[in-house]
Amino acid sequence: MAETIQRVQYYYTEVSDKPGEGARLLNLLKEEGVNLLAFTGFLIQGDDRVGAIADIMTKLAEAKINVTAVDAAAAGLGRYGAILWVKSRDVKKAANILGAL
Repeated sequence: MAETIQRVQYYYTEVSDKPGEGARLLNLLKEEGVNLLAFTGFLIQGDDRVGAIADIMTKLAEAKINVTAVDAAAAGLGRYGAILWVKSRDVKKAANILGAL
């Protein structure tokens, strides 16, 4: 089965490494009505196989698109998931190359 790739909004912050700090910050933002600025990433899901992410990275490299970061993990039951980011100027081009939904 081919990968499913979709554009997603990604939010990022850092908090102290203590229990409850993430909840405290997010609740404060919620109470203040803060709408977070998002970065666009690509969520990738598919059947786990050797080279799955390498194939995707190669497509982007051949199009001269630099991937700024990627995180991937085995999801169990023979599946994997990943999220990758490109510079904002390359989002549309990457979406077309990857066939992102």
